[in-house]
Amino acid sequence: MDSQETHEPTIQELFDLSGRVALVTGGTGHLGSAMARALAEAGATVVLSSRDVARARRAAEALPCPGAARHHGVGLDQLDPSRLEQGFREAVAVAGRVDVLVNNGHEADAHDWTNVTAEAFTRQLSNATGYFLLARLVREHAVQRGAAASIILLGSMYGQVASYPDAYEGVCPASPVAYHVLKGGIIHMTRHLAAYWARDRVRVNCLSPGPFPSEKAPQAMVERLCTKLPMKRMGKPFELKGAIVYLASDASSFMTGHNLTIDGGWTAW
Repeated sequence: MDSQETHEPTIQELFDLSGRVALVTGGTGHLGSAMARALAEAGATVVLSSRDVARARRAAEALPCPGAARHHGVGLDQLDPSRLEQGFREAVAVAGRVDVLVNNGHEADAHDWTNVTAEAFTRQLSNATGYFLLARLVREHAVQRGAAASIILLGSMYGQVASYPDAYEGVCPASPVAYHVLKGGIIHMTRHLAAYWARDRVRVNCLSPGPFPSEKAPQAMVERLCTKLPMKRMGKPFELKGAIVYLASDASSFMTGHNLTIDGGWTAW
């Protein structure tokens, strides 16, 4: 807050996203859908992206509209630079602008260190390229408008610490080495972009979830992971909702370059 300001925002004002537009990539997935609902519940107009535009539009129609917000779905593939830019332009066209970006889209690869190919490893790292290109588009869009923006990249606890081999052994492939490299790079990219873009009033932060397995995850693996956590349980998607609204809103207006970890205490060991 500027020292010359006389009005102190209320907590309701700080977290209110009414009148803002948030683009959420991968917004139809396990965690993306929960974060999209959170932003909509806070008053934002939400644009969901997916490689399947029909799926994105159906998910957007299901989002809550507590105020005057109208939600949209667009097609966007972060691994294809031309489709990425086209999707961003469409988001701006349907919603008028983009104030918040949640870079959540991710193409997974289950190969572990024993069998990952060079091609698969490189493709996994291309997720970071997509994050950067889309973040840069949002930064340029904000500068052209003379507006502030909040960019949120999705990291992971596995971008900060190694996994436990015995949590996966005999159950499923180990946590992929390329995924660890990807998420570690995204966390540091957050710091780098934040340092360069702060002067433009563009904040860049990272949200790093811990274990939030979907119902498709092997139960034996889930049980083993629980033994590694101080809280002894897995995360639930709604437990990211407060964090994403905080990072998107004025509640975090003096925060940039930060990695916010929501992991049940995993990285506290």
